[in-house]
Amino acid sequence: MKSILIVDDEPAILMALSHLLSNENTLVLTSSRIEEAEEALDRYKFDLVIADIRLSGIEGMEGLELLSYVKGISPETKVIIMTAYGSDEIKDSAYQRGAYHYYEKPIDMDDLTKKVEDCGIPVMVQK
Repeated sequence: MKSILIVDDEPAILMALSHLLSNENTLVLTSSRIEEAEEALDRYKFDLVIADIRLSGIEGMEGLELLSYVKGISPETKVIIMTAYGSDEIKDSAYQRGAYHYYEKPIDMDDLTKKVEDCGIPVMVQK
């Protein structure tokens, strides 16, 4: 079974992505705080982490810190970073830290689904 951790402070995004990516072959855990995400990462091995950059207010960059944390404990885990407040500097930093992909919100869900499948994780989209 494959596993995905989704980290975002917006409940609607957590619910939508969890619904999109959960299936009988894929376990999806969600977290709205970096501390919860780090606990989950310490406890379980994930194939993919999808994380928002800002988790606590407008100045936060917790998603980039989380990306570094993931790569430090599990270099083979793929990480997709997303943000509503993107810039070339943030994008470059994400890739330098080892991001698999970077999205600016709103995210094209068809493209996200393809990226998840490219990670070897099956996605069964309900039509």
